[in-house]
Amino acid sequence: MNEELKPDLCIIGAGAGGAALASAAAAVGLSVVLVEKGRMGGADLHAGSVPAHALAAAARAGLDFEALRARVRRVVEDESRNVSRERFEAMRVRVINASGRFVSPRVLEAGPFNIRARRFVLATGSGVATPPIAGIELVRCLTTEDVFDLKRLPQRLLVLGAGPVGLGLAQTFRRLGCEVTVVDSAALLPGVDPELSGIVRDRMRREGIAIHDVTRIERFEPLPSGVRALLASGGFLDADELLIATPRAANAGGLGLEAAGVAFSRKGVTVDAALRTTNKRIHAIGDVTGHDPSGFSARHQAGIALRAGLFRLPARFDPAAAPRVVWTDPGIATVGLDEAAAREKHGTIRVLRAPFAENVQARAAGNPDGHVKIITDRKGVLLGAGIVGPQAAEQIGLWQVALAQRMNVTEIATLALPSPTLLEASQRAALGAFAEKLRNPWLGRLLALLRLRG
Repeated sequence: MNEELKPDLCIIGAGAGGAALASAAAAVGLSVVLVEKGRMGGADLHAGSVPAHALAAAARAGLDFEALRARVRRVVEDESRNVSRERFEAMRVRVINASGRFVSPRVLEAGPFNIRARRFVLATGSGVATPPIAGIELVRCLTTEDVFDLKRLPQRLLVLGAGPVGLGLAQTFRRLGCEVTVVDSAALLPGVDPELSGIVRDRMRREGIAIHDVTRIERFEPLPSGVRALLASGGFLDADELLIATPRAANAGGLGLEAAGVAFSRKGVTVDAALRTTNKRIHAIGDVTGHDPSGFSARHQAGIALRAGLFRLPARFDPAAAPRVVWTDPGIATVGLDEAAAREKHGTIRVLRAPFAENVQARAAGNPDGHVKIITDRKGVLLGAGIVGPQAAEQIGLWQVALAQRMNVTEIATLALPSPTLLEASQRAALGAFAEKLRNPWLGRLLALLRLRG
């Protein structure tokens, strides 16, 4: 008979969100059980943003491929220590390395344990989803989970998927010397303001990456030394390796969600604004909810689940308020509404821009592509912001705070910022809010009067 555990909180999944939640819950004195069937740290650490960033940084450093692989392994190993079983047990988190499955609305079975927690949180993330294209089962496919284990660079790489992950890896492998082609049946960077994504498209084409978005593959065929993709429009694309970087699928299967009374679909687990499932004792965070995959979002959602689930405090997840980042060069970072959504919701809006080509720091670094784009209502209250350019993710935090505080863009325009910095481009965009005020005829009369008075 299984041993029964009765913690305050049971978390299923030790990825970015689950690990953050376990740490926070233990820090405030809650008893926590963390269930993980695979490696601690989840896909984000072992097959996601951590190795991808390490690979991109190594590519910029000009390392040879063997040194590059060693650097990626070292970065992952170093970060693994921060999410190790030993570290969590030192925080008094009970770690169970086993699959978890609900056997009733209040009990999770994991290995030799029946866990009857006060609250459960699903943080099982997502997995690779192979697209249903004829012949794909006949060819060798790399995925975002094993591409980092390549022992040699392919001469020609075909990337299936023009989303953030596919484009980031495409650019990295191009800079390592591969011939890279990107193909997708959807538009490049779907859901991203075309004004911003167009800057990334132009840079990638200048770097020699062939992009075929809105292009459907009819079928794949194996070649003696690679793969051929036959296009529905005619023609074909040949490569030595095929990398699947299409959207991932929520890991909601095998959890016994039916027994738990948790509704879910092919997109993921159904949650409300407080991230509560249809079982009030069970919350869900991260990719398993079907929200845009992002380590930041998962960690942010962990805090919401803790406040709403364990402490019964009002807390809501607003996807628009969470920054969204595309890790290319130049990068893209956005928060709030984009121009199209703002026009649809508010009608009359104002759009303010400032190019990095006029920013001293960007020009000095030799990376002046892109601009800052700010969306406000008629009165100047911030509705959204988008940055395409150098270190975009590092700059968007200013606008995230401004959006959360419902600040007027003129408050950003009058901030005392250090100089020279990339953030001055944001301030320059905000200063555009004064342009309309300066065209006010009453202001002109006031200035004329002041001139007469000396």
